[in-house]
Amino acid sequence: MAFRAGIDRLRHRLGTVPGLLTAMAVALVVVGLVFGLVGWLAVQRRTALVRDIGEFSGPLSVHAQQLYRSLSDADATAAAAFLTDGVEPPELRQRYLDDMAQATSSLSVAQRDADGRGAESLTVLVAQLPIYAGLIETARTYNRQGLPLGGGYLRQASALMRETLLPAAKELLAAETDRLVAAQRDAAGFPWGIVLLGVVMLVALVAAQVLMTRSTNRVVNPGLVAATLAAALALGWASVALVAAGDRVEGGRTEGSALVKLLAEARVAAAEARADEALTLIARGDGARYDTEFGQAFDRLVGTDGSGGLLGRAHAMAATPSDRAVVAEAQGHARRWHAVHQEVRDLDSAGRYVDAVRLAVDPGADTATALFTALDTAIGKGIAAADLRFDEHADGAAGALTGAEVAVVLLTVLLVAGVAVGMYPRIGEYR
Repeated sequence: MAFRAGIDRLRHRLGTVPGLLTAMAVALVVVGLVFGLVGWLAVQRRTALVRDIGEFSGPLSVHAQQLYRSLSDADATAAAAFLTDGVEPPELRQRYLDDMAQATSSLSVAQRDADGRGAESLTVLVAQLPIYAGLIETARTYNRQGLPLGGGYLRQASALMRETLLPAAKELLAAETDRLVAAQRDAAGFPWGIVLLGVVMLVALVAAQVLMTRSTNRVVNPGLVAATLAAALALGWASVALVAAGDRVEGGRTEGSALVKLLAEARVAAAEARADEALTLIARGDGARYDTEFGQAFDRLVGTDGSGGLLGRAHAMAATPSDRAVVAEAQGHARRWHAVHQEVRDLDSAGRYVDAVRLAVDPGADTATALFTALDTAIGKGIAAADLRFDEHADGAAGALTGAEVAVVLLTVLLVAGVAVGMYPRIGEYR
């Protein structure tokens, strides 16, 4: 009975002008606070996502790419160095050591910052990388002594790299790339929640002013006008900041990280082809499998016509003329390298093994080594430029959100204050 009586009193109260105005004021304050809270949370969440992209997910993805590339290049360089009799060329030895140092450094970063999905891959890499290095050093020792046993250790090391280390590095790269893409997708989404709630807030404020005009015969209510302006400004500021940040994040994906991913895959394919080229020669007539794998890697790199494959896709994706020029340069080096590789195979098939090795590993112009190095350098330039654009877009996204959190809070306070100033004096007139 008491509950029913309370309901009846509430209905009676709402049936009066002051009761209706009081209920409307409370509703506006509640909706305004919810609007401010949702806006603040949306900006805060977007800021956290942008920070994660710029400081953690993006750099970690880069380190995973560097790890994958360094391991591939180390395998290719070790194989090429093994073709020489005795002591390998100093530049190849240094390149191998640099690759291993880079792989170790990138692996350390991944261990520190990677999430749970890459844990198994990291365990494999940490356990097997020293074994690979040991096999290479053993092969190198036997090669310096002129013993054929070194070839067996080199093939065992290469098998460990291709069957265990590179798949683990690829899985780690996939995990970190997916993490980056997920963060970019979330950060680039349209802020539907705050926009819809803001529209509801504005409609409610306009309706309140119409009702106040009819109830009090006052054309303008300064408090509600101020509240409406504050709501409109908060909605506009938050929406523009969120959309601008989302656009910059999306730009960082299309012009930066997506292109980096393609170019990194192309760089790995080139390194695999380089290793296969050397292993074909090392096998001394028994390297048909490696030569087939060379062709497969090259098809992935530039396609069967020399203008497709990963580099062809990268050229189509490149957003600027300078990017397209760098990719085109890489495609040119790849085509010339393929032609030289065919010369190497022709010399080897004709029994001119020493000439074939010289054409494959000598550092002079128009050799396989020089063209592979030029190709790798060109791809590296493209990756560096895309990485820089990714960083610029990430910084731009963070800049777009600067001040938005504080602005939403302050404008929400102004909105609530405007409702209070505009409505409660009018309510008091009926007492």
